[in-house]
Amino acid sequence: MARIPAAPPLDGLKRQIDRHRRAKPGGSDGLFVRETFRLERAAARDKARQWFDAWPKAAYWTEVESWRLLDGDQVEFTMRRLPTAD
Repeated sequence: MARIPAAPPLDGLKRQIDRHRRAKPGGSDGLFVRETFRLERAAARDKARQWFDAWPKAAYWTEVESWRLLDGDQVEFTMRRLPTAD
């Protein structure tokens, strides 16, 4: 019977992601405008909806770039869009 390997620990990956985020605040690569939020779940949905209403996806490539659930029904997420619709 084949043995299923254990999942690798994620602590090292989490530290690496945190270091990267601190080294490049806002993830500024010059092409996109990014903003990170930490809000209650309902407020997070409202904030994302505001972004999509203000900067439509078709023109600004607006998207939720990343998100994660935190304790206390909090959501941390990063919104990304182009600076202009040109």
